[in-house]
Amino acid sequence: MKKAMKWGLAIVGLLVVLVVGAVIVLPMVVDVNQYKPKIEALVSEQTGRSFTMGDDIDLSVFPWVGVRLTDVALGNAKGFKAGQMVSVKSFEVRLKVMPLFSKQIEIASFILDSPKIALEKNKAGTGNWENIGPAGGSNAADAGKKTEASSTAAASQGLPISSLSVGRCAIVNGTLSYTDAASGMIKTVSDLNVELTDISLDKPVKLELSALVDGQPLSLSGSAGPIGSNPGKENMSVDLALKALDTLSMTIKGSLLLAEKTPGVDAAIAVDPFSPRALFEKLGQPFPVETQDATVLTKVSLAASLKGSAQSVSLSDGKLMLDDSTLTFTAGAKAFDKPDIRFDLSLDKINADRYLPPKKEGGSGTAAAASGSTGSSGGAASSGIDYTPLRKLVLDGKAAIGEFKVANLTMTNVTAHVTGKNGVFDLQPFSMDLYQGNSTLNARVDVRGEAPVSTVDLKTTDVQAGPLVRDGSGKDIIEGALAADVALSMTGDTPEAVKKTLGGKGSLTFTDGAIVGIDIAGTLRNAASGIGLSQNATEKPRTDFAELKIPYTASQGVVTIAGASLMSPLLRLAASGNTSLPAESLDFKVEPKLVATLKGQGDTESRSGLLIPLLITGTWQDPKIRPDMEALLKQKAMDTDAIKSIIKGDGDSGGSVEDKAKSLIKGLFN
Repeated sequence: MKKAMKWGLAIVGLLVVLVVGAVIVLPMVVDVNQYKPKIEALVSEQTGRSFTMGDDIDLSVFPWVGVRLTDVALGNAKGFKAGQMVSVKSFEVRLKVMPLFSKQIEIASFILDSPKIALEKNKAGTGNWENIGPAGGSNAADAGKKTEASSTAAASQGLPISSLSVGRCAIVNGTLSYTDAASGMIKTVSDLNVELTDISLDKPVKLELSALVDGQPLSLSGSAGPIGSNPGKENMSVDLALKALDTLSMTIKGSLLLAEKTPGVDAAIAVDPFSPRALFEKLGQPFPVETQDATVLTKVSLAASLKGSAQSVSLSDGKLMLDDSTLTFTAGAKAFDKPDIRFDLSLDKINADRYLPPKKEGGSGTAAAASGSTGSSGGAASSGIDYTPLRKLVLDGKAAIGEFKVANLTMTNVTAHVTGKNGVFDLQPFSMDLYQGNSTLNARVDVRGEAPVSTVDLKTTDVQAGPLVRDGSGKDIIEGALAADVALSMTGDTPEAVKKTLGGKGSLTFTDGAIVGIDIAGTLRNAASGIGLSQNATEKPRTDFAELKIPYTASQGVVTIAGASLMSPLLRLAASGNTSLPAESLDFKVEPKLVATLKGQGDTESRSGLLIPLLITGTWQDPKIRPDMEALLKQKAMDTDAIKSIIKGDGDSGGSVEDKAKSLIKGLFN
């Protein structure tokens, strides 16, 4: 028995010595290079591309299984410029043998030196990476299906190893180029260096990456992991820092939620302050946005917590800094095929005018609109917008802005709540403090039909009209406290369509103000006495009033004013008529009257006085103003000779009533 055991151990020892000796001696006595032609032919057959290797092939077996290849090259497809699609100066991998028997993988090194990948797309849009594989795609497809099935099975069972340890995994001095012959675009990544350290299943893997992208520096550093014994099925932490072009710097810190029923991400994202303008300058690209103020978009930063999956995404604790504005926000979206979007924004201040395109010289927007409406016939023009995506959208958003400036108008304490579902969107309410007053707007847009149907309900109280009009139009034409009650409806999404379908009713009331630029009472006195329109050149004329009220109704683009009135000491003015938005035409009658009372607002008594009625017709661009002859001849306060004198323009200054009225109206816009 003892001899049997002794002989058995001796045989085992001898076998071990023979195996060890074989693995040591084998690489010394076997010429590996003799297999190079067979390897090259096999790879060429499987890829359909030429494949070559250098003569310097090293093979080791014990204690490390190692292979080193040099000058490896995979050829390019026909019709492409680069000589090789892929080339590698050298490739080296070393794997320890004995731990393999215990399902432990120990890799000393995995190094790819100077890899070069040339990706090309020809003018027909075909890439050189397409159609790689052996002739007879069906076999390759079957093999791919088998590989996919085996990979799926392996993934479900986890890794067939107990541990993994890699000393060094690196790509050194790599190059990646992309050329599109159709667009002429060329992109190059050079000096690519990737270093992975501390690679194992139970510890985070450290990453260092650096490269030049079109000559501009890019780096990525940090860690990710641990991978775990069941990759893709266990949560993995991520802590990465990205730096690009010496301008942009951002960090991502959180987790990949791979173990969840619905895999996703939960991470904090931070983008350090940077200049978008400087970023595009570094890229050698023109800045894509033209703004009125060239100093904006020079400082942007972002911080937010991101949580998302294939079914939903949410942002919380968001903070965006844009130049001198700060926005805090939360937002979320789910059911992406029929998106359900929610947000809550709070902005301290912004001057939107600075970010708008510069004003173009020449051309009148009104004139362009007039010519467009004149040229149209039949139904309203359609923009051709497809509203199908909006009909699927579910929206619930809130916004608050401390100070908002747009079109040179300043609003404060702006709040808005917009909701939408099944193609109906409500803005209710939209409120703001506006020039010492308040304005509230409720609006609805219905896109369920072919053309959108919109309604607007606007109410304002105590808004100071003087600074509002001066800031908005640059003209000083009216003063007073404005109260408005405006209700409008319209169909369509083009100016022509809106003009043709506008309807509604409402009123504008100005109190304790003035019409600046004309002195109606003085002008009418002068006209009646034949004196003319002379005014004090050192003082801008004005017509003070206690109340100016303009009620209106609108139907199919025609706005009708049934009884506008102005009440002022010594003056009453009534106006009625209509204006057509599609035709941009005017048809109004104005009846000014001088009265013997200093009462203004609240005076409802019928007053007698001098009445010189005017008719205003024509178009917005070319109004016709003339006296109402029929009404003028009925006036008892003037004899026939006085009427004729006014019509003919007798007096110091000359000119007809029409000329004087036109001069009076022009005073509003000087």
